[in-house]
Amino acid sequence: MIPELIEPTAVVCHDAGAANIIQAWILAKPKHDWRPVMDGPAARSWDSLRMIIPTFRSLESALSGASLVLTGTGWSSDLEHLARRLARTRGIPTVAVLDHWINYEDRFTRNGEVVLPDAIYVTDKYALREACLRFPSVPVSLYENLYLAAQLSELPPLEANADEVLYLLEPIRADWPRHLPGELEALEYFFKNWDKLNIPAGATLRLRPHPSDPPGKYAEWLDCYSVSHRHVVLDHSRSLVQDMKRARWIVGCETYAMVVALAAGREVISSLPPWAPPCRLPHEGIIHMSRLNLN
Repeated sequence: MIPELIEPTAVVCHDAGAANIIQAWILAKPKHDWRPVMDGPAARSWDSLRMIIPTFRSLESALSGASLVLTGTGWSSDLEHLARRLARTRGIPTVAVLDHWINYEDRFTRNGEVVLPDAIYVTDKYALREACLRFPSVPVSLYENLYLAAQLSELPPLEANADEVLYLLEPIRADWPRHLPGELEALEYFFKNWDKLNIPAGATLRLRPHPSDPPGKYAEWLDCYSVSHRHVVLDHSRSLVQDMKRARWIVGCETYAMVVALAAGREVISSLPPWAPPCRLPHEGIIHMSRLNLN
């Protein structure tokens, strides 16, 4: 089941997670009166829809005449927060899509200002439980994740000779790192300990940058380990599905893409080190390096 939304619907997204879910709903109802405003990673993923449903240039123009505002809940931009605030001043109801399982309160707060939506949509039982707990005054509804379903439909069964490691990079906004940014500490911890995880020493380690990562972010790290006997490559493929086809092991900190991999039957590993806070993905089946005796 997907949401029944009143028209016209302004759609405002910045981060990739919720944008992917929302865009899959839009594809299921292309004749609906959508009024999209896309920026950042969401704008890049909108390219395939741009010829079908043109985007609006500003929040003001998209919300003008809208009957509903549907937003993501990213935290790397103020765009979605501003959309909910503007909608409130105009008396337009808002719905926010929670695509993850962490930092729920922070997603609706900017500079101390809290702007909650009139309703929240989630796509699995874990998010439903957490959202109901965090926002008891806001109605929370569970809908089908068409984006996840589409990705899983494109993934063939794991090949018997698949021997690659796909590392899903993501920004870690935390104060626990010892000497490197959190995402690099976790990557280094995995790199130094992967032989203790029954992963063959000759396996290729493929690094997939996060959509929000700037170009060249991992160049220095790669240079430091270029003399390693292990085969490490940086992958700029736009298709997560294509990357997963080659990988038996999927590694990351707590990115949403690990959930896709888990649903696809891959071996999923959280690389957060023991001195970091525990991985907050609630899904069963993830191997947590922080819980293993690796030292």
